[in-house]
Amino acid sequence: MISLVATSLPAASFAATSLANLSLANLSLAPLLDAAPAIPVHAFAAMAALGLGIVQFAAPKGTLPHRALGWIWVALMVAVAASSLWIHQIRLLGPWSPIHLLSIMVLVLLPIAVVSAHRHQVSRHRRIMIGIFTGGLVVAGLFTLLPGRIMHAVIFGP
Repeated sequence: MISLVATSLPAASFAATSLANLSLANLSLAPLLDAAPAIPVHAFAAMAALGLGIVQFAAPKGTLPHRALGWIWVALMVAVAASSLWIHQIRLLGPWSPIHLLSIMVLVLLPIAVVSAHRHQVSRHRRIMIGIFTGGLVVAGLFTLLPGRIMHAVIFGP
């Protein structure tokens, strides 16, 4: 976990600096909508999962709304992880990159987290879901803000 955080520091530093220069005039969905179909599906599902995840963290746990929204969040995360397998902009090993390993990890951990909740293993469920949210959405999302990436163009302009 420490190495994951350490590797995300340059992206977080860049994102913080860039967000300080953010202007609504620079926002444009055109780079995202002009991309291959898997990319907007991936990005919109990730943005929805990020927002819903924040709601889930703030809301009471174990309630019917938490469970219902949790299933929606799981479906969004499956869409995020699965769609990423069709995105090959960064190629380090053939068409694959380390982000694809993260996607596979998310697809493996989501059912484990759901089963943990059903078995009332709350601490395990919480730990896995926080890890998926932090690594799969926040840290990975920060890397999409680096120059040359589509989300950088969407938020900061070309």
